[in-house]
Amino acid sequence: MVELACLVGTVVAYGLALRLKARTTTPVANPTLVAILLVGAALGLTGLGYGDYDDATSPISFLLGPAVVALAVPLHQERETLLAHGRVLLLGAAVGGVAAMALGWSASALLALDDDFALALTTRTATSPISIAIADELDRAPALSAVMSIMSGIFGATFAPPVLDRLGVRLPVARGLAMGASAHGIGTARMLAESRLAGAASSVGMGLGGLVVALVVPGLWGS
Repeated sequence: MVELACLVGTVVAYGLALRLKARTTTPVANPTLVAILLVGAALGLTGLGYGDYDDATSPISFLLGPAVVALAVPLHQERETLLAHGRVLLLGAAVGGVAAMALGWSASALLALDDDFALALTTRTATSPISIAIADELDRAPALSAVMSIMSGIFGATFAPPVLDRLGVRLPVARGLAMGASAHGIGTARMLAESRLAGAASSVGMGLGGLVVALVVPGLWGS
C-alpha cells in the first residue's frame, strides 16, 4: 500500500507542478523543483524515510534509463544541423566544462570547504551518474555529489533561460549547448520544451560536458 501511495503521489505531484507551470510565467515554477518540494513536504509530514520512498518509486527511477536513451531521437533528427556546427559544439562544451570546474573549485577554495564539498562543487555540472561515479572512485561522498548535480540542474533549468533571453542568446544551438553543459539532463528537458533543435544541442552539451568532467577531475584529484 505504501509503494502504491508513493508512486501515485509522485505522479500527482508532478502533474500539479505541470499545471502550475502552465498557469504562470515565473521561472521559479519549474516542474521538477515544485515536484521535489511537494514530495519532500509529504515525506516530512508522513515521517516516511527517503530510503523507503526510493525503494517504492523504483519503477519511476527505472524509466530514467529509457528517457536518456530517447534523447537520441532528436539527435538523429537534427544530425545535419549539429554536424554543421560540430566544431562550435566541441569547443563550447570543452570551454564550458572547464569553466564550470574552475568556478566550482575556486568557490570551494575561497570558502575553505572540505574535499567532499569541493569535489561535489567541481563536478556539479556533470549529470549525477557521472558525479556519483567520480566520487566513488575518489572515495568521497557520492550522495553529496548527486545532490549538488541535481541542484545545479534545477537551478540552471529554472534561471538560465531568462538570463539567456536578457543576454540576447536566441539561437537554439547556442541556448541548448549552454543549458546542456551547465544543467545536464534537467536543462535538456527544459530545452526540449523550447524546440527539438535546442534539445538536441543540449543533449550534445550534456554528453560532451560530462565527458570533460569525467576525464579531467579524477586526474587532477589524484595528482
